[in-house]
Amino acid sequence: MKYTFWNNKGGTGKSSLAFQTITEYAIKYSEKKILTIDLCPQANLSELFMGGLLGNGSTNLNNLTQPTSVRTIGGYFQDRFSNPYNTPTIDASSYISNPNAVNSKIPVNIDLIAGDRIVELQSNSISALSITQIPGIDTYLKIIDWVNDLVNASNQLNSYDDIFIDTNPSFAIYTQIALAATDRIIAPVMADDSSRRALTNIYSLVYGLNLPSAIYNQYAFHTKLTTAGRQLPKIHLVIKNRLTQYMGPASAYASVLTSIDDDLNAVLASHPQHFTFNNISDGVVDIRDFQTTGVVAFAEATPFSMLAKGNHHLFGNKTKIQDPNWQNCIDAISRIVNKL
Repeated sequence: MKYTFWNNKGGTGKSSLAFQTITEYAIKYSEKKILTIDLCPQANLSELFMGGLLGNGSTNLNNLTQPTSVRTIGGYFQDRFSNPYNTPTIDASSYISNPNAVNSKIPVNIDLIAGDRIVELQSNSISALSITQIPGIDTYLKIIDWVNDLVNASNQLNSYDDIFIDTNPSFAIYTQIALAATDRIIAPVMADDSSRRALTNIYSLVYGLNLPSAIYNQYAFHTKLTTAGRQLPKIHLVIKNRLTQYMGPASAYASVLTSIDDDLNAVLASHPQHFTFNNISDGVVDIRDFQTTGVVAFAEATPFSMLAKGNHHLFGNKTKIQDPNWQNCIDAISRIVNKL
C-alpha cells in the first residue's frame, strides 16, 4: 500500500506525524519492508530520520549529496532530465539510504529516499516538461509517472510491503507526481478555518469537486488521470492534530472542528468513491498536543515508544518526560497506525 501525507496547508504537523507514524508502524510490523520517500523540499522528515537536531541530522542529510552521487529524490529527478519521456533503467539503490546506519533509533526495516531542497529549484523545469507539446506523447503522464517509475524500480530491488510519501503543502508538480503514485491520502488538519479550506481544496484539486468554473476541468489533475484510465488516490484518514492547544469549555474552535466534520460528511455522502471509509468515525483520528514529549522526541529523532521517560538534557536545559503524557503520545500514534 502506498500512503501520502498531504494537506494543502502548512503548519499542521504533517512531517512530525509522518515520522512518528512510519516509525511506530515499522516497529509494530517488524517483518515488513518499508520505503519512505520525502518529496518535500524542506526535507524535515529526512532530517528526523537521519538523526534530528541532536543527532547531526542536517549533516547526515547533507552527506547524501556529493559531487559524484546525489542519493536523494532531487538526485533522481536530476537524472531524469536528460531523457524525461522514456523510462530508463533505474538503479534505485543509487537513491535509497537506510537511516538506521546513522540513527540507531530508526527501525532497520525502513529505507529512505531523502528529500532535497533542489526539488523546489527543479519544479519549474519539471512543470515545463509536463506541458511540452510532442506529437503522440502525453508529456504530462510521462512526467507524472516519475515517482511511479522509481517505486517500481525500488520494488524490483527490495519488494517493499508499504510505501510512505511526505509532501509539500502546495499542489506543485512534484506534489502531483507524489499523488499520482499514491493509493491513500492521510490529511492532517488543525482546528482552524484555514485547515477547513485546505481540506476543501483537496476535494477540488484531486477530485475536481466544487470548482469555481468548468474551465478548470480541462487542465485538472483528476481529468488528466481519469482520462488515461488511472485511479485517483482515496482519502484514508483525516487527522485532527494538536487539539489540546485549542480546546476549552467554551472554545470557538470546537465549532470549526464540527464544520470540518460536516463538510467531510457531505462529500462522503455525495462522492463515497473518493474515500476508503463509509463513516467519518472510521476515517478521523483525534490527536492531542504532544507537548514536552514531542519536543524531546523530535529533538532526539526518536519514536515515542523508544523514548526514555524521565530527565532529558536539551541544550543545557533539563526537561522531564512524565509518564501520562508519554503514554498519551504512544496511544495517539497507535490510533493512526491501527487504521493503516
